[in-house]
Amino acid sequence: MNQEKSPSPLISVVIPVFNGEKTIKETIVSVLHQTFDNFELIIINDGSEDSTLDVISQIDDSRVKVFSYSHTNANISRNRGLYYSSGEYVSFLDADDLWLPEKLNSQLLALQQNANAMVAYSWTDYIDECSQFVVSGTHTTVNGNVYEKLLVSNFLENGSNPLIRREALIALGGFDESLPAAQDWDMWLRLAHKYNFVAVPSVQVLYRISANSLSSNLTRQEKACLLLLNKAYNNSPASKQSFRKQSLANLYKYLSCRALEQPFNRHKSKAAAIFLMKYVIYNSSRFKYAKMTLIMLIKILLILLLPKILYTAVLTSANRKLN
Repeated sequence: MNQEKSPSPLISVVIPVFNGEKTIKETIVSVLHQTFDNFELIIINDGSEDSTLDVISQIDDSRVKVFSYSHTNANISRNRGLYYSSGEYVSFLDADDLWLPEKLNSQLLALQQNANAMVAYSWTDYIDECSQFVVSGTHTTVNGNVYEKLLVSNFLENGSNPLIRREALIALGGFDESLPAAQDWDMWLRLAHKYNFVAVPSVQVLYRISANSLSSNLTRQEKACLLLLNKAYNNSPASKQSFRKQSLANLYKYLSCRALEQPFNRHKSKAAAIFLMKYVIYNSSRFKYAKMTLIMLIKILLILLLPKILYTAVLTSANRKLN
């Protein structure tokens, strides 16, 4: 898509970053290499204490704007970026995730061709700390009113995915700054409650699995997700209440899988056992998915019962064959 340069950028990209020296350059480059180039890149430095600012300063591009604050949290940083944004459309990108080159172009086209939609989203795949492919995402395609589907499962999968009309974000007051985690799912739910979505059925977001990422704190994530689900169902009509158990089952399936990702350890395996038990309790189709449950249970037992060097070798080999 060839766009003439305009006084104001059409798209604002917001990257909140805290101590992101290892990944921030690759993340920024993935934005600067977009096939659509009429954007501004707003980086909110959330009190980084490493060389993040030094890395950013080496990137010479007039579209990059950096604002620094004392350390708070990603929600506040996203809202600060939204405040500085001037584009008609806004997209958020975590400081360790990547975009493929057509991401902004194809999502913008989808919104321009669907005037009644406020949000365009793409598919996600997962990469490791070395930017190597790990596993495919859900690759879900739902258009129009997606609220019910999104209530049951966060099929957008992460906060680096959608392109959103700025007016919708402003109307909703930005991200909920009281949530300690899962703030992206909360925002997507609030958007879906009022507006239509349009899907771009192509992998364009690479979500990095990192041992130090916010989402790796599974206990905090569980509490935040339960909080936002309670809020969402309290604001939903009676016709949606029957989906509550399915939402909880999908949440605990997700948490079980995350707890069994590398690096493997017994602490995470014990958490996985608790999450898996809750998944079975809430899942009305537990017998239909008995094979998946059994596989996760075997992984948990291997980690709990075998020496670390042995269970690491066995599970790493198994994951490689599956991938």
